[in-house]
Parts: sequence; C-alpha cells; structure tokens
Amino acid sequence: MKVSLDINKTVAQNAAFYFELSKTMKKKAQGAKKAIQETKNKIEKLQRAQSFKEQKTQQKKETKTKKQWFEKFRWFYSSDDFLCMGGRDQTTNDIIVKKHLDKNDFVFHTDIIGSPFFVIKSENKQIPIQTIQEVFQATASFSRAWVQGITTTEVYYVTPDQIKKELGLPKGTFMIYGKRNYQKPVLELAVGLTRQSKVMCAPKQAIQKSCENYVIIRPGATKKSDAAKKIRKYLEVKTQIKTDLDDFMSVMPPGNAEIISMH
Repeated sequence: MKVSLDINKTVAQNAAFYFELSKTMKKKAQGAKKAIQETKNKIEKLQRAQSFKEQKTQQKKETKTKKQWFEKFRWFYSSDDFLCMGGRDQTTNDIIVKKHLDKNDFVFHTDIIGSPFFVIKSENKQIPIQTIQEVFQATASFSRAWVQGITTTEVYYVTPDQIKKELGLPKGTFMIYGKRNYQKPVLELAVGLTRQSKVMCAPKQAIQKSCENYVIIRPGATKKSDAAKKIRKYLEVKTQIKTDLDDFMSVMPPGNAEIISMH
C-alpha cells in the first residue's frame, strides 16, 4: 500500500494526520457495516412478510377449493353436531329426498309453496330435541315466508317412509302420508364464520356452537346485498379473516333482512 507524505509537515504531523484519517475511515466502515446489516434485516423482513402473504393466499385458495359435498345445498351443523341440509330450489329438493335420505333421518317441510325440504342426518343415532327445534326454525326461515316478511310459519317433520314420489308430480314435489309433527317457529337466523373459515347461516344455537362471532338477522326492509356487506365487514374486523361477499349471499335466506344484533 502506498502512503503519501506531506514534505511540509514533520514526521509526527504526518503520523497524526494518518492516525485521524484511520479513525475517520474506521467510523465510516462501522457505519457502512451497520447500514448493510440494517438493509439485510429489512430485506429479510420483507421476504418473511411476502412468504406469509403467499402462505395465507394459498391457504385461502385451498379453503375455497376444498368444499364438502353437502355445500351445494343449504347446510349447517346443529348444536348437537348433526349435519342438517336443505334444498335451495326444486332440483336440490329432489336430490336431497331421492339421494341423501336414509332410514332414521327426519325430513322437514312447510305447507307453503317455495319451501325447502330439510333433512337431519341421524347417522343411526337418536336425534336430540334441540337439533329438531333448530331445523324447524331453519326450514321456516329458508322458505318463501322470509321473502313475504312473515315472522312465523308452520313447519312439520316426517320420517322417510312417509314420503312418496307419485307419477305426475313436478320435480321437487312429494306426497306425504301419515301423521305430521307440527311446530310454528319464529323466522330468525344467525350468520357467522366457522373455525374452518366457512360462512354458515343457521339458527343461533347452532351458530354459537361453531362460530365465535355472529350476527342475528330476521326478515326486514334492508336489501339482502346491503345486509350481507354489513355482516361481512363486521365479521372480517372481528375475526381478521378475509371473505367473499358471494359466500354470504349464497348462504343467507332469500329476500331482505334486518340485522338484530352483532356478537
């Protein structure tokens, strides 16, 4: 390494100059080293954030693609963990009764036109009273009575052997024979996000079992899409889970709704 000396300075003065210069350079080197480390830390932080974002995006995609077979219908798990599912229209009513009805299940319906057939899947276990009450309410709430703004309507349940498909009956329509077990529940539902980040709409007791946060709704004057937007916003804030508006629109009952309370 070459060193330049100032001939106008003494040896001591030249030595002092280079000593001070070395201290300055050392400080600059330390500052540069610190700046480099800070830059590295920032890059690593950004990489971790990007990796986390990509993981969350992938998880969301996987959650959306991994749908259960019964999600094509109206569905929920009761507070007793029984799968309950209902038709969305004549076609899905037809499919539920013809393909997904087993010996010890219960079938629910109303006497009004535009009612879903709701089924409690018993899995050959005794169906508890609370689950029966919840499906009474769900059947009423997902019927056309909600669109009409009715606060209560009669619902009945029967066993599978009481249902027959007669020739000439339209799709989704069946003959019911024998005694019908009636109740007149109030039309009311709750909407929440399950622990699997699925949007579920069901009677309050069922939602409370599956969801930490939820919103109670009844037939009302608020446009369905506006109610869905408010519910979505509330649940996203409470759960920090991103959702799609379509998921709320697809599970909520037909017609306008009034938000009663948020939990």
